[in-house]
Formats: sequence, structure tokens, C-alpha cells
Amino acid sequence: MLGSADAERVGELMRETAAAELLPRFRSLAKEDIRLKGPGDYVTVADVASEQRLASGLARILPGVPVVGEEAVEKEPDLVDLIARPGESCWVVDPLDGTANFASGKDRFAIIVCLVRDTVAVGGWILDLPTGRMAMALKGEGVTLDGAPVRRPEPVRPPIGFVGYKVKKEFDRQLPADKRSSLGRVSTLNCAGAEYHEILAGRADFNLYRMTKSWDHAAGTLMIAEAGGEAQRFDGKPYAPAQPINSGLIAAIRPQTLAQVRTLFEAVRMPLLAGLPKI
Repeated sequence: MLGSADAERVGELMRETAAAELLPRFRSLAKEDIRLKGPGDYVTVADVASEQRLASGLARILPGVPVVGEEAVEKEPDLVDLIARPGESCWVVDPLDGTANFASGKDRFAIIVCLVRDTVAVGGWILDLPTGRMAMALKGEGVTLDGAPVRRPEPVRPPIGFVGYKVKKEFDRQLPADKRSSLGRVSTLNCAGAEYHEILAGRADFNLYRMTKSWDHAAGTLMIAEAGGEAQRFDGKPYAPAQPINSGLIAAIRPQTLAQVRTLFEAVRMPLLAGLPKI
């Protein structure tokens, strides 16, 4: 297990990377600094520089542990198989979560780092930018937000939360008014790291995604579990970093909220959520 001193070093590395590679480039990118990897999937020179700095720093913290970075996987897809390798460890890195926001000048982006050991997330860090807020979790040791322990919140209102972009469009088209009233606001920030921060801070209650790339969700779901919650695939099995990316995800700190959201979305049988079983 990663010691507390090394865990702090990971956080410091993320802050140094943000200061050196991301914040100076924010709202300063040239047109040629941005490109599309696929439909709606942006990458910038900031993503690449951030990942390179993170990979170098993580190699010094845990020598010999490979880095599975979002941008490296684009060039070398087989790298992602390291996450599912029993008995092995790897870092899973999103060097700039919320790239589309960053590229368009919106101040909602993050750095996410997760340490996976024997296919299980054992350490997670999310640095919310440009606020500088840090969430950190070590398996079995709880989760902190800006150094303060995160506790399971008491319900004070209908649950509100975040859904993936495509799910949000489906939600708006198909969820009837009588079903919608059982939830509060449902939205998307286009930045999973920021959304996990909102859940940990008690300002949101759940998230729901069809696509579950590990660099977006491995750290955040560990944090939710360490706060007393749970993350499930659409088929009801526990979320795992190495699961197929189309297995779906519903996560909440309060188990009652998770059950309520599952029941609601299964009841309306949205096509994008076809894998969700009856309960």
C-alpha cells in the first residue's frame, strides 16, 4: 500500500503539473494547439505536456510501476490491459479531465490520478482546477476533501446528480414529468473529476454514465466507496477499473439514493440504458 508521505507527494506532483503545464495555457491556446481524436473528443498540447510531467514524477514515487495515461493509450491501445492484470500495479492518469471545457475557455477541468493494484483501485487523487481543491483517498483509510474527512451526508432534498452527456439528452427527451419530479436537478459538467468533487462536498448525490473509462472514474468511485457509498455497473455488479467501458455506472454515497436512481431509470427504459436490469 502507498504510504501517507508518498500519497502527499502524488498530490504535490499534481499541483506542480497544473501550475507548470495547464494553468499557463488556459485561455492561451492557439488553434493548432487543439485537435480532435474522435467526434467530440478533444486533445490539446496541455493534455500531452501534463501527462508527460505526471508520468515522470510518478515514476520517481513508485519506480517500475507503469503509467496508463489517456493520451498514451491513444497511441498504444494495449496499455489499458495493464489495469486488468492480476497481481500487478499501474497508475491510471487523466492529465486533463474536461479537455473540451479547457479548450473553449470554461473554468471546469481537473487532473485525476489513480493507483490500481491487482485490478483494484487502492489510491485516488482528483485536483479540481482552477479552484485548487484536492480530494484524496487510500483504500481502507477514508477520503478527504481539502484535508477534511468526507462523511456520508444526511438526505435534505430530492437527490440531484450528474449524468453523461448522451444520457442527459436521453433524459431530457424521455423522462416523463411525473418521474422527473422524484429527482432534483440533473445536469452534466463535462468533467467527471469536478462532478465527483461536487458529490464529495454534498452538493450533489449521484452520477450515472454509460461510458466508464477508467481514467475518468477509477479514482472517484474509490472515493465514494471510502465515504460509505457504492458504485455499480448497470448489471448490478460492483464497478471495477478494468470493466468494459460500456458497462455503465451508477454511483452514490447514500445506498438509498443509488437504489432510487436505479429504479427510476429502469422504469423509463431509456434506450441508452438498455443494460440496466429490473430490480
